[in-house]
Amino acid sequence: MKVSVTICIPSYNRPAELHRLLKSIDSNSTSLVDILVCEDKSPKRKEISDVVTAFKNNTTYKVTYIENEHNLGYDKNIQNLVANATGDFIVFMGDDDTFIPGAIDLLIKFLGQNSELGYVLKSHRFHFNNGKTEEFKYFDANTFFEKGIDTYIALFRRSVFISGFIISRHAVKGLQTSQFDGGLLYQLYLLAETAMHYRCAYFDTPLTQADEEGIPYFGNSEAEKGLYTPGTITVENSLQFLSGFFDITTFIDKKYNIESTVKIKHDMSKYFYPSLAIQRNKGIKTFLSYVKKLNAMGFNSSFYYYIYVSALTVFGKNICDNTVLTLKRIIGKTPQL
Repeated sequence: MKVSVTICIPSYNRPAELHRLLKSIDSNSTSLVDILVCEDKSPKRKEISDVVTAFKNNTTYKVTYIENEHNLGYDKNIQNLVANATGDFIVFMGDDDTFIPGAIDLLIKFLGQNSELGYVLKSHRFHFNNGKTEEFKYFDANTFFEKGIDTYIALFRRSVFISGFIISRHAVKGLQTSQFDGGLLYQLYLLAETAMHYRCAYFDTPLTQADEEGIPYFGNSEAEKGLYTPGTITVENSLQFLSGFFDITTFIDKKYNIESTVKIKHDMSKYFYPSLAIQRNKGIKTFLSYVKKLNAMGFNSSFYYYIYVSALTVFGKNICDNTVLTLKRIIGKTPQL
């Protein structure tokens, strides 16, 4: 069965990076792929418009470009993309990330063979400024999950990275809500609702790549002001972001009369290294203050969490990062803890 895909790109202030992303879209099935760019009233709107227009004039893909009248912020812009997508499946892409060559057609083939799926978790790569690459492979091969709470819990933490987030447009129809605006995690709400009602899967072929060089612009919209600081990730920003996970899980728990929040928090605790490491270079005093606040939020529920805290405290971020990358290369995937 042939299925169509809309590549949905929330765009803000990154014309050069958007150009790089658009060039990386390399499907041979151009009739099955359309591209939707939603520009969120950034200072570089004209440059972004020019990039999209130039690309549109030199491609066989259907390209739709929308300019928001006001700066909606991340979550509302994601909702705007969902409302305007036309493909059977939506593939979200951050405007500063890229597709891995040849991966889009492999994804389209996989979706065509499994068109009943509601959500598909992707594999991806992260490229560091020093040239090293970290692979995010979560299972040994393509894996399928039956609908329900266990699938929602298993996929929730793994689905936070927006680029390559794959979801059925039919599954998310009617899920528009402003309840989680400003949390920067609207995609996790879509995942939670979809996993409760649809069969899901993991697609093992690496689909996207992110680069370390990116500058965060969160905090410019009205919904995000005071919650995030454009251009950096402060301790307060990190804590605010993490609390957003549980605004969603608490809502889902109440709606379906289940108890997922404690289980998801424990699952996150086992894989908490990235969230800890991001604040380590700000000095040991700031780092330990951050840890204390994380403990108060209940993230210190696993043995692994204490290993990460201890290692980062003693050895620092660079040594620990290299150790993590080495272990993942030896294992060949993110370990199951």
